Amino acid sequence: MDPTRSYSAITKADLRRLARIAEEEREDFFSRHPEWSILYGKRVLGSALAGDAALHYVNGATGLKEFGVWTFYAEHPDAPFPFQRMTYADFGKSKFGRAPDLPETYQGRRVELQGRSIDALPGDDTLWAVQQYLKAGASISARELASKGIVLLEPDVLLGIVAWPTLALS
Repeated sequence: MDPTRSYSAITKADLRRLARIAEEEREDFFSRHPEWSILYGKRVLGSALAGDAALHYVNGATGLKEFGVWTFYAEHPDAPFPFQRMTYADFGKSKFGRAPDLPETYQGRRVELQGRSIDALPGDDTLWAVQQYLKAGASISARELASKGIVLLEPDVLLGIVAWPTLALS
């Protein structure tokens, strides 16, 4: 077992905490960048836990170094969401401990937050839209995300739903 990873189980309460972190980060971003709020403020499809943390939620054995959280937006015809934008938050004190390689300012595991606009319309079913994006694999991000796992955080009615990998063939 890798001592830099946490093997504690991720619960729905932990997923809710990650959803709140994603929501707070979006609100902060849109307050500082009203031009993006105009385009994407009302086009949020949902957010999801990705990567090793998502796989750990599913199998309980992968472990996690950090939480990867992605917010998916229905693409606006005028401009894609800024795909190079990445920010970080602190999960805070928890059973997951603190990654030893983080700056002293972190109390807990790092949460890496990213956003992506995908080929969908506002109001589309989040699960379906995210699965179609991953299945198409039309971008490096889609292929990298599909190589691990995706667990939905938002909307709340889909909290904990494993969006990827999937056996759905449609």
